[in-house]
Amino acid sequence: MADFSYQSDVLAQFIVDLWLGLHANLITPSTGNITTAQYQARSAAAKAVLAARGFYLQKPIVITEDEYINGFSALDAGLVSGGVNDGIVLVVPNPTRATTTGMTSPALVETAKMLMAVTPNGI
Repeated sequence: MADFSYQSDVLAQFIVDLWLGLHANLITPSTGNITTAQYQARSAAAKAVLAARGFYLQKPIVITEDEYINGFSALDAGLVSGGVNDGIVLVVPNPTRATTTGMTSPALVETAKMLMAVTPNGI
């Protein structure tokens, strides 16, 4: 599995938004069994939210760092079709890595950008 890190103010703000509880439909708690249909719904929601930010991806999905660590599978998520993996997996760094209480958005954005660089496969 290739690791890739990309720095973007827009994606950093997206991470902050997720940390602050926005777009809850993009991330499902990593406990229990998540069905392919649930992953597909998350992917469709991620596609719309990311397009609104200028990122046009065919099959994006946003997962938690815990889901990544627990062995997230693009195949199980339905991102592989006919043996071709068109999925883009964006891993949100755990919010516990940052001090989010009382922080202002600009400081959180900088924190998110730094965590994007150090979290495996982080966005």
